[in-house]
Amino acid sequence: MSNILSRLRHRRANPAADTGTTVTSGAAATSDAVLRLPRTRVGAWLGRPMTSFHLIVAVTALLITMGLTMVLSASGVYSYDQDGSPWSVFTKQVLWTVIGLFAFYVALRTPVAVMRRFAFTGFAFSIVLLVLVLIPGIGKVANGSRGWFVVAGFSMQPSELAKIALAIWGAHLLAARRMEHASLREMLVPLVPAAVIALALIVLQPDLGQTLSMGVILLGLLWYAGLPLRVFLTSLGAVLVSGVILALAEGYRSARVQSWLNPTADAQGSGYQGRQARYALANGGFFGDGLGQSTAKWNYLPNAHNDFIFAIIGEELGFVGAVGLLLLFGLFAYTGMRIARRSADPFLRLLTATATLWILSQVFINVGYVVGLLPVTGLQLPLISSGGTSTATTLLMIGIMANAARHEPEAVAALRAGRDDRVNRILRLPLPAPYVPSRTEALRDRLRTKPEKKKAGKRPEKKPARARAAQSARHPVRSGRSSDGYGDGRRNQGRRARTMEGQRYG
Repeated sequence: MSNILSRLRHRRANPAADTGTTVTSGAAATSDAVLRLPRTRVGAWLGRPMTSFHLIVAVTALLITMGLTMVLSASGVYSYDQDGSPWSVFTKQVLWTVIGLFAFYVALRTPVAVMRRFAFTGFAFSIVLLVLVLIPGIGKVANGSRGWFVVAGFSMQPSELAKIALAIWGAHLLAARRMEHASLREMLVPLVPAAVIALALIVLQPDLGQTLSMGVILLGLLWYAGLPLRVFLTSLGAVLVSGVILALAEGYRSARVQSWLNPTADAQGSGYQGRQARYALANGGFFGDGLGQSTAKWNYLPNAHNDFIFAIIGEELGFVGAVGLLLLFGLFAYTGMRIARRSADPFLRLLTATATLWILSQVFINVGYVVGLLPVTGLQLPLISSGGTSTATTLLMIGIMANAARHEPEAVAALRAGRDDRVNRILRLPLPAPYVPSRTEALRDRLRTKPEKKKAGKRPEKKPARARAAQSARHPVRSGRSSDGYGDGRRNQGRRARTMEGQRYG
């Protein structure tokens, strides 16, 4: 700005010099400087240590607010028909949101070492729940699937917990074994067999949407861990084949697929819901009919507050509201991948990238079948649709992502140096522990950064034993480190250029 003002004063004091190409170049330079100024400010803000943490908290808060607002608007008629009160569904959603926020806070405060230590225990517990829900009298049937526990009027879906447990344990397993340069067999076993067991238990319920969602988590783990392309393609084919078999196994799901392929074949039967959803989107137009003014929710569109809430958003808020929601999810995707890219810990990098892919895949599937691009699968819109277990588990996963944002190297350095952060102070969060690489990783980094002094045709000189002992004394290898790489009072590592785990495994 000072350069711009000095140029203007110079031009005012010397009007004779303000001719020809000089004027053009000066104006161009001034306009370029003005245009660069906002981008510089945004870049400076994005470069702050706690930007990722603030972004993930802000985006989550906006999604929760919009979700509760739309659930209240879309569920009033249904709640009144079921319970005689227009507030019943909304009240349950608020309660589950509070539970989810508590889970978010617990995940935010949980040390990464504790998270990794109990990763397998959590996954084994989720497998036990998936077995129990299949037992008649314990698991309840809803929408053709025996996949629910109902206690005191509140329902809980164990497959939602199994997805988080698989993501955490799979990221822990792959990150640890990749650092040890394990073989391909050791990378795939026991992760893939355990994931197949979980998928088989969900298929037995049966639940097509949860099967696809867990399959996406497995594919994300394999992709971001950098396993060979043939392994990823084989797993992708297995998930797609399982989805097709599950879609055609039951009569009502087969009818959904047929109505998707031919929407006019059974417009009053299996194709009725999708048809009414598209009518609602068309009625909304560009700016919508106004909040609370939807006509589809008056029992024209089944599950308007749940699976098809995006249609109500399009009708009440119009194209502008629907696109605004999708842009908000796009900002969430950017934030998640930013956290993954900036994380120094391979475990957090792999887990955050997989969680971002999982949540965004649910958004794609839900919006896809509402607008008619995909067959109806029953997956909810994260943090927007009415659904207690889905909301709580999604907030738990986002809490882990926010925890990973606090463990970025710049954020750890800023917080441990005493830099004040208002959000951390309000939430009374503990200081994050710096990431210390394992012994294998530290040795690999030293070898990678060591200058090569080899000459062509000449073997490198071997150091005498006394020189090697002196070097080892100057650079000791610490013993007693935990395998997770975290601990208080340990040496803080500088930021190194780290690629995402999407590179090919070798």
